[in-house]
Amino acid sequence: MIEQIATQPAWFWLCFGGLLLIAELLGTGGYLLWTGSAAVVVALITWIFPNMGWELQGTLFAVLTLLSVIAWRSWLRHRPRQASDKTLNQKNHQLIGMRARLITDTENGFSRIKLADGSWRVYCNQELPANTEVEVIAVDGITLKVRPIPHQP
Repeated sequence: MIEQIATQPAWFWLCFGGLLLIAELLGTGGYLLWTGSAAVVVALITWIFPNMGWELQGTLFAVLTLLSVIAWRSWLRHRPRQASDKTLNQKNHQLIGMRARLITDTENGFSRIKLADGSWRVYCNQELPANTEVEVIAVDGITLKVRPIPHQP
């Protein structure tokens, strides 16, 4: 078995890279992607240069793995962040700017609106009747702060 791997190193690296990429698909979160890609590149290089020693192949694999990880982290650091990234798992913060109508009259500034997939408790600085259109302007715990939207003629 070792003799067969030694005589066909390109197939070894290709299979190794393929196994790493398959393992990445099982959910490792990106850790094996760059290692698997480096192994596939080493497979291509050993296919082009079949007389390369195993020491050089291993070193090349390690260097390519490090370079690909460094390049990926550099790209991630310099790419612009999208606004949705900051509120990805904060449903109530994603509601800021949305408009809805009050379900009930406000009592002491509190009421409810139907928004997205549920009913939300809201607070407004002024008393408003039911069916008034409001806009979400802030979030305070589980209460959405709203302001009335002036009607345009």
